[in-house]
Amino acid sequence: MAAERRILGIDGGGSKTVAWLAALEPDGKSTVLGRGSSGATNIQSVGTATAVENLDHAVAAAFRGANADRDEVAAAVLCLAGSSREENQRIFRDWAEQARLASRFDIVSDAMPVLAAAAPQGWGVALISGTGSFAFGRNAAGETARSGGWGFLFGDEGSGYWIAVAALRAVAQAADGRGPETRLVEAVLDYLGIREPLEMVSAVYPDASDRARLASMAELVIEADREDDAVAGRILAAAAADLAAMVAAVVRQLGFDEGDYPLGLTGGVLLGGGLLDRLEAELHRRGVFPSIFSTVPQPVAGAVKLAAELAGNA
Repeated sequence: MAAERRILGIDGGGSKTVAWLAALEPDGKSTVLGRGSSGATNIQSVGTATAVENLDHAVAAAFRGANADRDEVAAAVLCLAGSSREENQRIFRDWAEQARLASRFDIVSDAMPVLAAAAPQGWGVALISGTGSFAFGRNAAGETARSGGWGFLFGDEGSGYWIAVAALRAVAQAADGRGPETRLVEAVLDYLGIREPLEMVSAVYPDASDRARLASMAELVIEADREDDAVAGRILAAAAADLAAMVAAVVRQLGFDEGDYPLGLTGGVLLGGGLLDRLEAELHRRGVFPSIFSTVPQPVAGAVKLAAELAGNA
């Protein structure tokens, strides 16, 4: 198939990057030809060199998956965490130009493919909770708003990383006698391969920069909650409240108070179970009632949709 009939959709965040190479049909629909994945492309998480390398690897893997030689495609949309920052935009744009990625390309927030996948009309609210967290929305007038996404030092509430850190604190407090007993003590020690809580310092701090690894510990909290652990339940309740507050802030800013808008959800925390019911309850407590409440397991599909639209506007 000729290169000008190909498009690329790329979704990259703090844990992984997924690229889909697709064929654009005459009717505007697309057929996925090859899929590729690699590590994180969030520059704040892994640094510039690793982010660009992972991005390149994901694209190369998509071409390999299609048994096709890598060449310039008609259009590509890169939906990348942290790309709203001007310096990051420049880095990714320079890479795309040097790699001769596409005749036309766009670099947007990693919330955009979620919105594209969940909102048929192109407007609504997207909530992401994976390694990091934030909410983004766009209304029918094209106005946009966001809440959260301030990073792991003073933001990302309700994210996998935030939940994991809360679990580590709960274990430390239980070990000290400052907090209640919790199943998380045994779960965290087993996960880290250690025998005593005091060993957490040497087990966690040397690799503290690997936030994706720490964020994966959120699964321990979800599992402990399934076993009716009160501490785990309180952690997830707080996470749901923080995420609902982000959505509510976007809803207010965009005038969605009447509730006639879709809400798309993605990220390992939201898709992993244990949080959706609490999130919906917290949204309702704040008077937030989306007309559609949907999960988006493959945001990259939204990226391909955006790439098809970009190619169609040529």
